[in-house]
Amino acid sequence: MSRWLFLIVMLGLAATLQAQVPPRPYLDQLPPLLDRELFFGDPEISGAQLSPDGRWLTFIKPYNGVRNIWIKGIDEPFEAARPLTADERPVPGYFWSEDSRYVLYVQDKGGNEDFHVYAVDPTQPPDPETGVPPARDLTPYENTRAVIYAVPEATPGQILVGLNDRDPRWHDVYRIDLATGARTLVLRNEQELAGFTFDLEGRLRLATRIAEDGSTEILRVDGDTLIPVYTCSVEESCSPLRFHKDGRRVYLTTNRGDRDLIELVLFDPETGEETFVERDPEGEVDFGGAAFSDRTEELIATYYVGDRLRIYPKTEELAQDLEFLRSQLPEGELYPGSTTEDERLMLVTVQRDVDPGAVYLYDRRQRRVALLYRSRPELPSEHLAPMKAIRYRARDGVEIPAYLTLPKGVEPRGLSAVVLVHGGPWSRDMWGYDAFAQFLANRGYAVLQPNFRGSAGYGKAFLNAGNKQWGTGVMQHDITDGVRYLIESGIADPNYIAIMGGSYGGYATLAGLTFTPELYAAGVSIVGPSNLLTLLKTIPPYWAAVRRIFDTRVGNPDDPADRERLKAQSPFYHADRIRAPLLVIQGANDPRVKKTESDQIVVAARDNGVEVAYMVAPDEGHGFRGEMNRLAMIAEIERFLARHLGGRYQEEMSPELAAHLASLMVDPATVTLPDTLALAQAQRGALPEADGDRIRPLKLRYETTIQVQGQTFTIGSERTVQAVELEGRPAWMIVDHVRMPMGETADTSWVDRRTLRPIRRAARGMGTLVLNYADDRITGRLQSPMGAMAIDKELDAPVVGDGGAFDLYVAGLPLAEGYEATLRLFNPQQQEVRPVKLQVTGTQTVETPAGTFEVYVVRLEMLDGGPGSGTMHVLREAPHFSVLTEQQLPAQMGGGTAVTRLVALEQ
Repeated sequence: MSRWLFLIVMLGLAATLQAQVPPRPYLDQLPPLLDRELFFGDPEISGAQLSPDGRWLTFIKPYNGVRNIWIKGIDEPFEAARPLTADERPVPGYFWSEDSRYVLYVQDKGGNEDFHVYAVDPTQPPDPETGVPPARDLTPYENTRAVIYAVPEATPGQILVGLNDRDPRWHDVYRIDLATGARTLVLRNEQELAGFTFDLEGRLRLATRIAEDGSTEILRVDGDTLIPVYTCSVEESCSPLRFHKDGRRVYLTTNRGDRDLIELVLFDPETGEETFVERDPEGEVDFGGAAFSDRTEELIATYYVGDRLRIYPKTEELAQDLEFLRSQLPEGELYPGSTTEDERLMLVTVQRDVDPGAVYLYDRRQRRVALLYRSRPELPSEHLAPMKAIRYRARDGVEIPAYLTLPKGVEPRGLSAVVLVHGGPWSRDMWGYDAFAQFLANRGYAVLQPNFRGSAGYGKAFLNAGNKQWGTGVMQHDITDGVRYLIESGIADPNYIAIMGGSYGGYATLAGLTFTPELYAAGVSIVGPSNLLTLLKTIPPYWAAVRRIFDTRVGNPDDPADRERLKAQSPFYHADRIRAPLLVIQGANDPRVKKTESDQIVVAARDNGVEVAYMVAPDEGHGFRGEMNRLAMIAEIERFLARHLGGRYQEEMSPELAAHLASLMVDPATVTLPDTLALAQAQRGALPEADGDRIRPLKLRYETTIQVQGQTFTIGSERTVQAVELEGRPAWMIVDHVRMPMGETADTSWVDRRTLRPIRRAARGMGTLVLNYADDRITGRLQSPMGAMAIDKELDAPVVGDGGAFDLYVAGLPLAEGYEATLRLFNPQQQEVRPVKLQVTGTQTVETPAGTFEVYVVRLEMLDGGPGSGTMHVLREAPHFSVLTEQQLPAQMGGGTAVTRLVALEQ
């Protein structure tokens, strides 16, 4: 970035900060302001794994500025490590082959989630250009998402994967040779199967299918035959975990029937016999998971996540290991990890709320534990804030579990607060280190993380209570009630509360700003959907099975009743209710929540006069994986919240980060929508405010020249505008008298004297028309030579008046060159609302029989494509009125043009 451009960026940031609310008075009591990179920069080392033979340790560490895989000998220092990959995009995950010959990892392009599987032989010499051994693409198929199903010990040179290159909706099963890359078809998925389970020998034994009604079917694979053996409804859960070492039974998690909590059972697919193994000993939460011995294949531990992690060892050996480790290691959650095949060595991670974690190497035979690394050694735990598990009551009395992180060193009274909503939504928050919670607390915010109904882990009744309850239902109510808990307990200042989240949390943010606008001072939506109809219509094809579950848990946009509810729950369609400033963050390549979801709400908020900022990363998908993208996102969130909540903000940043941040910001004025969405927004967006003080009493005379099919007609009309009282309400009354060969017509409209919104209309001539206007409904009656018709139209949003009332409304707008707005008119014959785009395209000097006038040129475009588009020339100085109008006539009237000129005026 050049010096002058960097200066402009920094001056722009400084100018923005000058507009922020005053810093909160308690900020000087907080611990030191910690650098954002300590929380969100790439960790020095992470993701360590032991090779099965115990010779090697692999881990993730930046190489050429990007997180890649490194390797070192088990006894070597980290300084002796060498890189194994040189990807330009951070490696999201990797694992060892069972024979320790290959390191395998997955990678996509720009966040599109079309993952390929790559193999690296650590013994190969590095390429001179890249500095790493060559990586072979084992699934080199375009527009294909590879899914790894099994890495059997019995066939260490092969893995089992799913590929959807034949049909993007369903994955066929292949066995892939790691040495040659050759693939062998195991099962051609023409039965719409969603998952597969292999026994310990690598044989395909079970398949899972999601039925049309969303229920789960577990099927036994007998050659080419699939036999249903276990079924649970869409509101229940049943899933194979892994086969028992006897090769006959399978560990199954289930809450089928009268069970509320998910429990672990052993199931025999041949006989259908089910044997209970375990449920939560404390009766609080669903089964969390299990660990099995690599050496004996027996179950060695189960775990559950209540307020905190609970581990239950099943062997005396592991029980002694855990007891020893807890005596040697710091306080925190203990996570046993990667082990060698002989189970002599084990990696153990210790993490707590104020410590992102340290990894230890445990030698089980020698009872020796040694620190390998800390993921963020520079982050000072003494300045971080404890996380506390809490409960609060929802409005219907249900207890909602949540976590609360309060800024350290200050009294928890009258704080600025951020409600941090998890994604999923069928997941949950847990106790432990949370980078966002700690970062926000360091900036001076109380952070609430609610596990609302619809969150997973608390039983099927709690989960199913969230079905179809997005936005306007109990899922959002539980979040709202959490905010009220913060206010009523005195923790939060009601004037300084923001809502923020990613994915579903982003949706909940938009819903909070839309449906409870009085509650929040700001919102941050990260890859959040804004329109449930378009979200469900654009989910990736390989989510075909999940879509059937969505129909029950979210809704089916093809069902008329669901469609109306989904529209009612979509912030996009109600964005005129948003008042608080909004920051929207999006990955351009997101396959789950398309960029259009963010574009929609940015346009809707912008057009409704809401302060909106928009960040788009061109090389990201559903979340930001790249370090510079992540740091830019955090810097913008930090600035945004400081401006609207009065928290702390780290002003300094490197020139590189400042330039990158500037490159990701999108001017909301440049964002456009597809035609169908633009029309939907126009039909529901807020009307621009018109000022009745711009209007004066007038008497105008017009002449309209109509040219159609080679003939010319002239029609005269008079318009009077006068101030009146209508049932005690100050109003402008506009009366148009039109003289035609077949007689005269009179059209009278009353509009609010201040806002120019319509109140009533009465017209008579060849028939009669009476309309009564409200913001949400128009009623009246139309009598014509074709018959009589009652009018009762429910409105999604208010409209402006037609005829003379429309001209008056336009005259009351703050017209200027470049001004744009969207209005809506009601067509009584069709009983439909028609949106019209208004744009001031310039100024002109216009001559008419009434004189010479300086006017604004106002272009009118009917957005539904129907007749009525044209151009108005409106006097620039008050009192504004139409001087000249040009309009194209519809085809059913023979085509042609109509030009109306002012011929006389009285003021």
